[in-house]
Amino acid sequence: MKIQLTFVLALIIALGSCNAPTKDASINISGKVKFPAEGSKMYIYQYRDREKVVTDSFDINQDGSYAYTMKTDFPGEYILDCQKWQSVRFWAEDENLEIDFRGRDTAKIKIKNPPYVYINGGPKNELINHLNFINYRSYQLMIGFSQGVYQATRDVPEKYGDISGQLYGVLSDDDRARYRYLAEHYADQNSVLAVVKRLRDKTDKELIDHTLATLKKANPEYPPLVKYIKDKEEARAAAQKVALGSKAPHFAYPTPDGDMVSPKDFEGKLLIIDFWASWCGPCRTEIPHLKEVYEKYRSKGVEMLSVSIDKKEKDWRKALGEENMAWAQVLAPNAGKQTMKDYQFSGIPFIIILDKQGKIVAKNLRGEKIDEKLDELLSE
Repeated sequence: MKIQLTFVLALIIALGSCNAPTKDASINISGKVKFPAEGSKMYIYQYRDREKVVTDSFDINQDGSYAYTMKTDFPGEYILDCQKWQSVRFWAEDENLEIDFRGRDTAKIKIKNPPYVYINGGPKNELINHLNFINYRSYQLMIGFSQGVYQATRDVPEKYGDISGQLYGVLSDDDRARYRYLAEHYADQNSVLAVVKRLRDKTDKELIDHTLATLKKANPEYPPLVKYIKDKEEARAAAQKVALGSKAPHFAYPTPDGDMVSPKDFEGKLLIIDFWASWCGPCRTEIPHLKEVYEKYRSKGVEMLSVSIDKKEKDWRKALGEENMAWAQVLAPNAGKQTMKDYQFSGIPFIIILDKQGKIVAKNLRGEKIDEKLDELLSE
């Protein structure tokens, strides 16, 4: 009986050790770069609170090979960057990885649209391969859509933004359908957390909760899961603060002249807030229509405020000179990281409307949807 009990205890400990990373856990990452650039490096980084954090870097050998041992005390989704030209997301936990890159190539004219990068690893990273392929194909389709729409609307450029926006919406819906498929069929893999992050509470809450429950049942103390659940709870609480009917979070940012402007300055009028950046193509494409909206509705008690999340002030000022927007312009500090967190958005343009009391009455508007919502609000 004592022998059997000892065996059971040993088995429990062994099973537990399969799920929990050891204190000195590490993995080996190796591969080959077909066209290595002289003096170039490989970088490993991770996004933490929407901020890129480089965790380490290492050299590429002269023959294009590389090898690196990575500590995985805290497993999770990381990115391996090759010469600041190609990159691939991977799951760092307990699988040694072999990843080959093409590199910068030898052509005189280089177009930054690198090929898909495959990870030779194990089950956790095979799931990441599926996820990466979805993102790769989505990017290729986006390029194709943009080129096609541009050619089709050359004679009517004002239609470009509306048509491309609709196509991007279809593409986004397709991506999310594929994410849901992965979450449904790989819920037993720790790396499914990388997929769950790309789902939305609004449409996928039941699937998200089911996937998290599956992981928690297998390993309730798994550090990335514990952190994700905590972050998710905080995000859901933050989302409630910007739900329709909620008072818009306060901010006060400087105009080009240094005056501080806040949404509170516009109370008593309907206010359109456009979160944008100089480097954002769709944002710049939306501006001509925003000018039309401003001219059409400003005499009806509608104001507009553009909030840039540009990292560099000079880029923002240059874009203002090029676009010549007649309404209030402000620059959010620190590339808008706090603003994006407060208003719960990750992509731009992000356009919302506040009512006369400063409450959020519409979000995620583009093109004619802005006009339609303003007509509705003004008729009440």
